[in-house]
Amino acid sequence: MTFVPATAASASRTSGQIKLHGPEGFAGMRKAGRIAASCLDMLAANVLPGVTTAELDELIYDFVIAAGAIPATIFYRGYRYSSCTSLNDVVCHGMPSDRELKDGDIINIDVTAIVDGWHGDTSRMYLVGDPPLKARRLVDVTYEAMMRGIAAIKPGATTGDLGHAIQSYAEGHSYSVVRDFCGHGVGQVFHDSPNILHYGRAAAGLAFREGMIFTVEPMINAGKHAVKLKPDGWTAVTKDRSLSAQFEHTVGVTAAGVEIFTQSPAGLHKPPYA
Repeated sequence: MTFVPATAASASRTSGQIKLHGPEGFAGMRKAGRIAASCLDMLAANVLPGVTTAELDELIYDFVIAAGAIPATIFYRGYRYSSCTSLNDVVCHGMPSDRELKDGDIINIDVTAIVDGWHGDTSRMYLVGDPPLKARRLVDVTYEAMMRGIAAIKPGATTGDLGHAIQSYAEGHSYSVVRDFCGHGVGQVFHDSPNILHYGRAAAGLAFREGMIFTVEPMINAGKHAVKLKPDGWTAVTKDRSLSAQFEHTVGVTAAGVEIFTQSPAGLHKPPYA
């Protein structure tokens, strides 16, 4: 795996190389990340029993467009929605529908906003009504696992350090880390190199370098880590029908450590949201 400077000519192309971004790229990602995170803040008051995931998707579309951005998922590889809405045992890529939210559900909502070509990619869990303690605990552990993974990022640390931090924390609470999906490089390309695994051995893997930009988005299951894909070709669910949770941030490696581009402007980092 080779590293290349992210120039105007290379930043918008997928080449299999890892792009190292400068101040311009970081500025673009801050703007895109803030819009995506603000959109998730807006949803906090709208994720309620009786609301459909299609209605939430419409709110997301309206918010992103009004902010001067574009939802990245619309028409991406044939996808038709502005977000992914993953309920309960859905691991990721759940499609909005007329299904009404029910008291006790947990849902991950994943939004990516394109601003001036830059992709702000983030997701957050929401509690619908009053979920049982086991669901709340899974959500809390998943958030903490993500943040421990992010805390491991700095120049010279490795992808294995990040994965180990997530895996050891999740498995320490008797949960499992999904292997079938991973984080990814991002910038002016939606899904770019490198892949970021959420499990691994400390000190193994690729060493981080200043200027790398990628997502950290662990999917944590209450049961086993195996997943299966539904016939729609998008929706991934736990094979044992156990609950699943996910959080996602887009981050950049700095000289001193790491910058999170998708922090909640309103301080709504994890539920319950005030």
